[in-house]
Amino acid sequence: MTGAVSQTKTIHEYFAENPNVDVTETHQALFGMLVEMREKIEARFPGLAVQPACADLEFWASESGDYEGSMQTWTGPGVDHLANSWIGNRKASILDMNLQVWLDQSIDVPHLVMVFGTIPEIFYYSDFVPRSDLMVDIDYLQRYYAEEDADFLAMRGDTQYTWSVSHGVYMRAFNSPVAHSYTAPRTQETIDNLRPAVEGRVNRWLSWVERASAGDPIPEADRLALMDRDHRIRTWGYALDPMNAISKRFLGEQRVEQLLKVRYGHDQIVAARAAAGLSTQWPPPVSTDQLN
Repeated sequence: MTGAVSQTKTIHEYFAENPNVDVTETHQALFGMLVEMREKIEARFPGLAVQPACADLEFWASESGDYEGSMQTWTGPGVDHLANSWIGNRKASILDMNLQVWLDQSIDVPHLVMVFGTIPEIFYYSDFVPRSDLMVDIDYLQRYYAEEDADFLAMRGDTQYTWSVSHGVYMRAFNSPVAHSYTAPRTQETIDNLRPAVEGRVNRWLSWVERASAGDPIPEADRLALMDRDHRIRTWGYALDPMNAISKRFLGEQRVEQLLKVRYGHDQIVAARAAAGLSTQWPPPVSTDQLN
């Protein structure tokens, strides 16, 4: 009888066990799904403009050709930073595919995060990043996360998925009560089953955006503090991800740091902070020795 998969098995361990699997078709299906979701979101936020920082990154590859990816980022009305990217090696098991939407401070709707990976099994992560302290702001918790609770519990109880625990303590702090973080077999059945979960999350999030946009905007006096919080979470959510270590093995630390800055929108953050009169020394100093 096959034993249960450990929930704390690392991405590095999965990759080491199967390092040379061609995942090209899986990449096409999963990243294609993220692109579809991005296009749906773009339709809700007309006027998004490509950020200059991602010029020449629509497709890139390392000199050796063993690592490649795409990095596209946008800013526009209602959206501070939208990132749609992938990185890895389609012929050798490992891929990270990403869609994140970081809203501006006119509304308090949670930010949207969606990640697919191949390790070479399928990895799926998605979450709504809160804009308030859920342990004390019960109204905020009820307004957004209670609505998602039944769907979260249904997926959490589905035995086709294995819960996956990040070894990065910050990444665990990043998770909301409805975060999905799973591995599953790399099959067409898994892909077909994930589609309604992904579409359902995006549709629900867009409904929250509509509802909040029709209400009263966040008071101007509260927006600076929200902006500063958004920027910190957005930066550390990328920079403290233990998965960065894999990319550094192939690309080197300097190149990965360059790509990370584009991915979290460093230039957009600095420009927004300068316009708002906030410190532009970015990223803020933080001791990361015990965090990733």
